[in-house]
Amino acid sequence: MTDSTAVVPAPRRHDTREAILFGGVYGSVLACSMVAALTQYGHTSQDSRLYDAAWLLVTAAASALAHGYAHYIAERGPHRRWDALRVLGDEWPLVTAVLPTVLVLAGAGWGWWPADDVEYAAFALNIVLLFTLGLVTARWSHRSWPVAVAIGAVDALLGVVVVVANAVIK
Repeated sequence: MTDSTAVVPAPRRHDTREAILFGGVYGSVLACSMVAALTQYGHTSQDSRLYDAAWLLVTAAASALAHGYAHYIAERGPHRRWDALRVLGDEWPLVTAVLPTVLVLAGAGWGWWPADDVEYAAFALNIVLLFTLGLVTARWSHRSWPVAVAIGAVDALLGVVVVVANAVIK
């Protein structure tokens, strides 16, 4: 017989800084990859940029849901009533990280700037975001400035790899 008064432990909470770094890097690399994939065929109209922005947002939300769900089921122990929603809510940094790229694409779709070649601005933005995330989180971890800059550069390199791969594939 089981004890019905047993307390169910809460799943491990991810540190906010850890979640921001993971979600930010994941989201920025995802944004680079999606922009590369969506612009591969040269559709540069305003309407196609709005479509690209919408698909990037949908993809980020789906990725966040999948990642949150994977965390939830990976914790094989018993769960409390609202743990699933809490785990899904912890994925906000991933979705937040793609919002600047969504804004760049949507802005091109709304005519704020030219719709053609906007992917290069999106790539540059995400490379800067990756560098900044690496630098800031390294400094949060009390790393020296030279080490923090190196970590930021390695993070930015992830975005550069996507840009180079896109250029090679085209």
